[in-house]
Amino acid sequence: MPAELLTERRDNTLLLTLSDPGSQQPLLSHQVFTAGIELLNVAESDPGVRSVVLRGEAGHFCGHDANLPLWTDSAEARADMQHLFDDFAEALRVFPKPVIAAVEGIASGDGFWLALACDLIVAAEDARFVPFPASQDPGQLRFAARLGNAVPRSRLLQWLWGAESVDAAQMNQLGLVNWMSRPGEATTQALQVAERFAPLSLEAVAKAKEWANLQG
Repeated sequence: MPAELLTERRDNTLLLTLSDPGSQQPLLSHQVFTAGIELLNVAESDPGVRSVVLRGEAGHFCGHDANLPLWTDSAEARADMQHLFDDFAEALRVFPKPVIAAVEGIASGDGFWLALACDLIVAAEDARFVPFPASQDPGQLRFAARLGNAVPRSRLLQWLWGAESVDAAQMNQLGLVNWMSRPGEATTQALQVAERFAPLSLEAVAKAKEWANLQG
């Protein structure tokens, strides 16, 4: 059964959960991408939704199978999946309300870049971020370029060449993880952060995000 995106409303927050019961870590799928884009489109016009929190199920944010790039086996299908992933990541980036990633366990491969497509990240202290090297997934270069000067050049090349695991504390020091939580509490803290933003003007939030995206 392919991975899917579960939805739940928590007060003013739309909680999106990457769910893949057949895997030790949630993977990504065509269904996740298309559902995510559709849900964000609907949430954009819903004034009751003030923020979005994206998390994984069963103790991990999102994994990646290195032997099956984008979980398909034909060049045409891989290209189609890559475009869908790009569209979902871009939808998260330009969504005019705060999008917060709640990262527990592992965020690897495209899951790594999906977390970075969110506006803010709350990560458990024992979370691990594992970028896959560009030699296995050249599409990652597009997302790496968006980091601009946020990551030192040498560290960015280390990620793109070596795919070394990075812990939450290192990501926090780089300014890519905003808050760290105790293990198992990333979602709770992300929802608390989202509620802090709920009273803000939607117009002001959207303008601030648009400005920030231009800077990046």
